[in-house]
Amino acid sequence: MSSSAAPSPSDEQGHEHGHGHGHEHEHGHGPEHGPADPCEGPARGLWSVDEHLADILATVGPLEPIELQLLDAQGCVLVEDVTVPVALPPFDNSSMDGYAVRVADVAGATEEFPAVLTVIGDVAAGDGGLPTVGPGQAARIMTGAPLPPGAEAVVPVEWTDGGTGGGAATGMRAASAAPEGAGGEVRVHRAAEARAHVRARGSDVRAGELALAAGTVLGPPQIGLLAAIGRGTVKVRPRPRVVVISTGSELVQPGEPLGEGQIHDSNSFALAAAARDAGALAYRVGAVTDDAETLRATIEDQLIRADLIVTTGGVSVGAYDVVKEALTADGQVDFRKLAMQPGKPQGFGAIGDEQIPLLALPGNPVSSYVSFELFVRPAIRALMGVKDLHRPTVRAVLAADKALSSPVGRRQFLRGAYDAEAGTVTPVGGAGSHLIAALAHADCLLVVPEEADGVEPGSELEVVLLG
Repeated sequence: MSSSAAPSPSDEQGHEHGHGHGHEHEHGHGPEHGPADPCEGPARGLWSVDEHLADILATVGPLEPIELQLLDAQGCVLVEDVTVPVALPPFDNSSMDGYAVRVADVAGATEEFPAVLTVIGDVAAGDGGLPTVGPGQAARIMTGAPLPPGAEAVVPVEWTDGGTGGGAATGMRAASAAPEGAGGEVRVHRAAEARAHVRARGSDVRAGELALAAGTVLGPPQIGLLAAIGRGTVKVRPRPRVVVISTGSELVQPGEPLGEGQIHDSNSFALAAAARDAGALAYRVGAVTDDAETLRATIEDQLIRADLIVTTGGVSVGAYDVVKEALTADGQVDFRKLAMQPGKPQGFGAIGDEQIPLLALPGNPVSSYVSFELFVRPAIRALMGVKDLHRPTVRAVLAADKALSSPVGRRQFLRGAYDAEAGTVTPVGGAGSHLIAALAHADCLLVVPEEADGVEPGSELEVVLLG
């Protein structure tokens, strides 16, 4: 029930200490509708991992779209096609600091015989009222500034003497100090082709083109593109608000001293961080005492700011399993036993007037984290409306000194370190669901299927990548 309690027999050894209450919640199925053949093998009467996940995803759907400011929309999924209202860039502009010239005026220019042009003015980014470049003339121009009328190319300042009064650096500083910039001469010692160092209007995207398609997840480059085409807001599915609640009278907040029999609350921090990593806005409510009424009141208080509630601890059959006690009375949450290790006891339902999904996870640290990855993360991604709900999986060869054992009829998830270059995976730590230190050094989960009683070194198995 605590965030760091020792592994319970029901979680680690697969012994059954009780049964789900069998009540069917609104969107799911009772435990009697679990495995297709409830009489087959040692998993008799248990839900499979896939059945439990399917029940969750059948209930959890994408959140309603809202209009958000660009930075608030980061990480959200776009629900509309965005087209380009104006070309990008909206005008021909210089890609270099230099001089805007006519091609004919610099044809044949060399170091020995430079083209000498009259400087008629300066053009900086954002300037209007551009000077017209005529025969024998040049306009000093800055990167990003619009190409003035009459000019056909830009010669970089490095191809010139920098203008009257000094070298290249002096000439460019003078441009900044004297915006008008008229007068003087510049010597150009290299020829330029038409459109040299000119970014053409619409060379990035043209007006009317599709900028971003519905379904796009908005990261920094996409936010930048939206800003560049003038969009201040965008219609997206918002990031889900996930409330994480840990239970246990023995729990103490990190930073506070421990008393006799107390432990620090780690689960609420790990799961809130995992929810953020999945794309959610996470709110942590730590260390609710072992009292059903207190827990029920806490959950009711959190409903106003939750799109999903996650509890950890109190889902087995112990005398103080308050989550189960608090949430089974009205039948809205179904508590089940799954054919998996760790993480056998699980709860799922929808509560409150708004039918907010609630996932009740075990209290052992590894059990709760594995359960989050398998069930809560896909639920968060479904609320976001993204297509990719699951962590990527690969096949890898087991690199170990001895075989891994696994209970037949349970899908086992072990912690491991994946070597992509070698295509191997190495177990990290043991099978105990309290081994949080080993979990901190793992970057994947090794999956041993239900029908296997173990995996020999050199065998290939499925690996879920957590990075």
